[in-house]
Amino acid sequence: MTFQPIDYAFFQQPTLNLAPALLGKLLVKETEFGTASGWIVETEAYIGPEDRAAHSYGNRRTKRTEVMFGPPGYAYTYVMHTHCLMNVVSGEIGHPEAVLIRALEPCSGFDLMYQRRGNVKKELELTNGPGKLTKSLGIVKEDYGRGMFEYPLFIAEGKEVGSIAVGPRIGINNSREAVHYPWRFWVEGNPFVSR
Repeated sequence: MTFQPIDYAFFQQPTLNLAPALLGKLLVKETEFGTASGWIVETEAYIGPEDRAAHSYGNRRTKRTEVMFGPPGYAYTYVMHTHCLMNVVSGEIGHPEAVLIRALEPCSGFDLMYQRRGNVKKELELTNGPGKLTKSLGIVKEDYGRGMFEYPLFIAEGKEVGSIAVGPRIGINNSREAVHYPWRFWVEGNPFVSR
């Protein structure tokens, strides 16, 4: 299977439009060991300076958040606990926003995914969470700053999704009012959604 990166123009839309627009698109990572990919089935939007749950809340600019201050369409990867998580930078230059990729439905590279995930037996467990999907696809912290519109880590056209559900984001309990913002989007009924 060959996949083509999506046009850069796709990323030039407001974060709360990009987050649901990513659903159904294909996230692809090519490595020396092969290519693995999955359809995006769950995302979360983080609206920078005003969003207490965002790493860039209050315009916090650090070595880690630097990529978020640049143009949209680049990978913002970071390690949380022991897991690498992946976001797509969104919003305008100087306004640090991003969309977290929370879950995928596997498409290609199943052998690689099983190998990378070790003792996982069920296909459902391969990519149904933000740390699981990066491990399965071989996405690492060093992918930070890669353009998501060019090889080897990119978004490609995907497939139509049915209904899109909207609700509060997960795992941000200490972020006051931001805990209630309905900025999580998922493909309704898809078994690979994280929870």
